[in-house]
Amino acid sequence: MRALLIGGTRFVGYLLARRLLAGGHEVTVLNRGTLADPFGPEVEKLRADRTGPALGEALRGRSFDAVFDFAGYTAEDGRRAAELLDGRVGHYLAVSTGQVYLVREGAPRPAREADYDGPVMARPAEAEELAEWEYGVGKRGYEDALRAAHAARGFPVTVVRIPMVNGERDYYRRIERYLWRLGQGGPVLLPDGGGHATRHVYGGEVARFLALAAGRPETFGQAYNLAQEETPTLRELVAALRDLLGSASPLAAAPAELLRARGLDPLLLSPFSGAWMSFLDPSRARDALGFRHEPLASYLGRIVASWLAHPPEDAPPGAERRGDELALAAELLG
Repeated sequence: MRALLIGGTRFVGYLLARRLLAGGHEVTVLNRGTLADPFGPEVEKLRADRTGPALGEALRGRSFDAVFDFAGYTAEDGRRAAELLDGRVGHYLAVSTGQVYLVREGAPRPAREADYDGPVMARPAEAEELAEWEYGVGKRGYEDALRAAHAARGFPVTVVRIPMVNGERDYYRRIERYLWRLGQGGPVLLPDGGGHATRHVYGGEVARFLALAAGRPETFGQAYNLAQEETPTLRELVAALRDLLGSASPLAAAPAELLRARGLDPLLLSPFSGAWMSFLDPSRARDALGFRHEPLASYLGRIVASWLAHPPEDAPPGAERRGDELALAAELLG
C-alpha cells in the first residue's frame, strides 16, 4: 500500500506511520516541516501548508492507495482535499473528533454516529468557550464537505471520530500531570470531586484501527466513533493510576470555583475535568467492523511503565503551583 499521512506525526500519526512501515507499506508524510523530523529515509517527506497553493504542487501527479488526514479543520480543508485527490486516492480516512457532537444542541451522552445530525448550539460569547465551539463547528464543516464529495461523485471517504486520546507520546502531557502529582506522594486535587464518567481512547488503538480500516469499501461514506469500552469516573481513573504507580496519595475533592478563587486553573492540574470532553458510543466500530479496543487497565499500565522508564526532564504545565495545591488540600482534608 502507498500511504500518505497529512499532519499528525507527533502522536497518533507517528504510531500509524510506524505500524504501516512494519507492515511493509510505503509511507509518505505531508506537513509544514515546522517540527523535528521523527523519521529517517524510510519515510518520504512532502512539505506544504495545506491551506495554500503549495498543497496542490506537492500532490501534483501523485496517487495513493490510502490517505490518512490528521490535519483537516475546516470546510475548505475538506473541499480542497477532495478536489485535489479526486480519482487519485483509493481510500481517504479523515480523523475527526467527538467535539462534533458537543456543539450540537441536545446531543446525548454517549453520542452515537446517528446523533450527528441536528442544529448546532449558538455561538458562545466567552473566549475559551468560543475556541472550543469553533473547533467543533470547524470539524463539522470538514466532515460535511467530504461527505458532500462522496454523495456527488463517490469520493471514498471514511470519517473516524475520536475523544480524548491517551498515550505515551501525548505532547499535551495530560495523564502525565496526574502521574507527576501521584509520584510525589502528596494529595491530588480533583475539581468538583471527579465524579463524572470518562471514556477516552488509546493512541495506539487509533493507529491500529486506521490501519485495519484502510481499503475497506464498506466503510466509504460512513463515520465511526472510536473509544474504549470502559467508562470510569475521573476519580476511579486517577485511583487506577495511583495503584499502578504504587502511590499513597490521597484524592481530595476541591470545588472548581474554590480553585479559581485561589488562582489555580482546574484544567492545568486536572486536564480531564473540562466540560468539553466528548463521550462516545463505540458500538458501530465494534459490531460492524469487529474492532475491539484493548482493555483500559492494559494501556494504562503501559503508559505508567513508560513514564517510569523514561521520566521527562521537566515538570508538566501547572507544576509551579504545586505548593498552593498542597496547602489547599491540607485545608480540605483537615
